[in-house]
Amino acid sequence: MRIGQGFDVHAFGEGDHVMLGGVRVPHGRGVLAHSDGDVVLHALCDALLGALALGDIGKHFPPSDDRWRGADSRSFVRAVAAMLSERGYVLGNADMTVICEAPKVGPHAQGMREIIAADLGVDIDRISIKATTTETLGFTGRREGIAALATVLVLRA
Repeated sequence: MRIGQGFDVHAFGEGDHVMLGGVRVPHGRGVLAHSDGDVVLHALCDALLGALALGDIGKHFPPSDDRWRGADSRSFVRAVAAMLSERGYVLGNADMTVICEAPKVGPHAQGMREIIAADLGVDIDRISIKATTTETLGFTGRREGIAALATVLVLRA
């Protein structure tokens, strides 16, 4: 077995929604990002790539490459899932935490779990989504941005 962890952060900018775990979540701000800026999926990709010792998301989907401008981060997850399978591993479980004061994550967590499970080809009971605030401390507390953490366990198939 192997364990991986990932972290991603994006500053808020103009917009009317954020993408979280593949779900379009209404919000008074968007995020500044090269792709769709989905912090949950970016952290998940980093965790999976880390478990495989394959570097980070920026190595495989660099922001300097215009192919990824505005990209749907679900395509990154599916590509990383293929890397996992090609190397003889399966996902044991993935646990993600969104860190923000807003938007509220709870009402969207089930949809995120369903999308992530589908993109990874696993049962939904292997996917966990949680949220927390920083009690108004730091950049997320000041509502300047949003962050996510991911931890994964991968097993030999």
